[in-house]
Amino acid sequence: MAAAAVHHRTVDIDGIEIFYRETGPAQAPVVLLPHGYPSSSFQFRHLLPALGDRWRAIAPDQPGFGYSGTPDPERFAYTFDAHAEVLRRFTEALALTRYVIYLQDYGSQFGLRLAMSAPERVAGLVIQNGDIYPDQHGPKYEPLKQFWRDPTDEGRERLAAAVDEEGFRTEFLGELPERLRDRVSPDLWRLSAALTTPRRRANLVRLLADQGSTVAWFPRQQEYLRTHRPPTLIVWGPHDGYMPEGAARAYLRDLPDAELHLLDGGHWLLETHLDEVVRLVRDFLGRVHP
Repeated sequence: MAAAAVHHRTVDIDGIEIFYRETGPAQAPVVLLPHGYPSSSFQFRHLLPALGDRWRAIAPDQPGFGYSGTPDPERFAYTFDAHAEVLRRFTEALALTRYVIYLQDYGSQFGLRLAMSAPERVAGLVIQNGDIYPDQHGPKYEPLKQFWRDPTDEGRERLAAAVDEEGFRTEFLGELPERLRDRVSPDLWRLSAALTTPRRRANLVRLLADQGSTVAWFPRQQEYLRTHRPPTLIVWGPHDGYMPEGAARAYLRDLPDAELHLLDGGHWLLETHLDEVVRLVRDFLGRVHP
């Protein structure tokens, strides 16, 4: 199968230029891929062409990430609420009315809120290292939780200290076994760092500081899953200090019929286990979103 061409486009969302990557026929079933932190749609650069023969796969850059615009904080709040709203408005601008959503990292929060806003539009979910069960959080969450409990200026400075190339490198390599680390492209952290201007860095710290607000959403998201039971594929890398194996299995509490696959990778499976993920995702899409 030849890889499908990927197109690089922009759209104006309420005065913010949003960059996005897109592949596949215009009338094909849609797969929406919101990205995580500290990446951009670049994280889907290999998955997109692997889907474009049968699906219209679309990966936008959120404001302040990748090649999208960076509005002033007075115009855009750089909170999880604000980012989720941009994703919703993006689907409206592109007239997307039915889709499977790929949920990973911060993109899982943006995508789940989109799903909750219009459950009838969700053909299915692919969940890949995006967690909503705090009792299964890994040890790497603890510094963040300390800030959530006591959001001091000193704590914010500690968050800011990790928003640089070395901090991004740590995020991408994470807890991967040594045998897998050379599969992760340094382009991920170097591109993220190259695009992080001082202004963007301040906005990323705002978003990191707001992460505690997601916890209140977890019960509502669990209720959404229990009530609507969207067809779901869970494909997970358990070598993840934030989201270990238990964070994946916890979804079965609310989605007992979900299909769960644990691969021998970490938080960024598309870097280390692309072929396996592509096979699983294509099989799932062929059944629920043909």
